[in-house]
Order: sequence, then structure tokens, then C-alpha cells
Amino acid sequence: MPSFEFDLRSDTVSQPSAEMREAMARAELGGDDCYGDDPSVARLEAQVAELCGKAAGLFCPSGTMSNQLAVHTHSARGGVLATAPACHVEVHEDAAAARLSGVQIQTLGREQGFEAADLQR
Repeated sequence: MPSFEFDLRSDTVSQPSAEMREAMARAELGGDDCYGDDPSVARLEAQVAELCGKAAGLFCPSGTMSNQLAVHTHSARGGVLATAPACHVEVHEDAAAARLSGVQIQTLGREQGFEAADLQR
């Protein structure tokens, strides 16, 4: 299996290798993923669900979409999301958390993270 180096800072920093581009060009294309009839996406979701021991998987085409789904899933409207200062969600997506999930972001601790005592205070 080829080795790949990924930089997961954003959706656009890592560029696909030649092998990845070739795989994309050979990928079986289907209908619209919204209708569940794209075979490549269906296989990817099933494979990841199996790897994670889950009933199903969900393909998210961007890190922002993934982050905002996580914020929405793990918080309640009117709640507060605790993050370290300069955390990506706090710096780049704070308005999205407020608009989409009704959640305010509160920074705690240092850029390296925060301790349980920070949260208790």
C-alpha cells in the first residue's frame, strides 16, 4: 500500500497524489449521493462504519461540515462549547456554531488545551 502524507489543517492544504488522482479518475460514478445511489460514496460509508463498529457512516465533503455536525450533535441550543484559545472551531467557525446550533464558544486554558479544573471554574 502506498504511503501518503496528509496535512489535516484544512480541506485544501493536502493535495492528492498521482495515485489518488488515478483512483478518482477510475472511480465508479453513480447518481446523486443525496439519494444514496452513488456506489463509491456508499462503499466508503459502509467501509468506515465497519472499521468504526457503527451501524452506518456519513460522508462529509469538508472539515467545516464535519465540525459543525459534531457541534450540533454534542451540544444543546443555548449551550456553551468550551475550546482552547485559537482552536480552529473558535477562530474560523464560531459564527457557524452560533447560527447553526445556537451554541456560544467559550475559550478556556491555554492554546495547548485546558484542564478539568479550568472547566469547573
